Amino acid sequence: MVTIKWILVVALFTLFGAIGGYFFKKATTHGFALNGFFIKHLFIGGSFYGAGAILNIITLNYLPYTIVFPLTSITYVWTLLLSYFFLQEIITFKKVIGVTFIIAGSFLLIL
Repeated sequence: MVTIKWILVVALFTLFGAIGGYFFKKATTHGFALNGFFIKHLFIGGSFYGAGAILNIITLNYLPYTIVFPLTSITYVWTLLLSYFFLQEIITFKKVIGVTFIIAGSFLLIL
């Protein structure tokens, strides 16, 4: 049960990190100008990023760094999904294979 709890926390903080990155990308939709749109998306992205960082720090208090840090690669999976569904970016087979190798390598590190 304890392991499942930490897997959920890792999934959550990696999702928050990916959502933060998504809003940073959205902030630049109209260029890199200091306007309301940019500041709003920068703030939202920063909030998600910060929340993810706090959860990451809490996790590091209970799990070894050699386990937590490789698992942050799960962020790449969230990023692919967010990019595909919300930014309409093309996800190529090569990208999927690349992320698959990153995730597989990360899990090999923690076994």
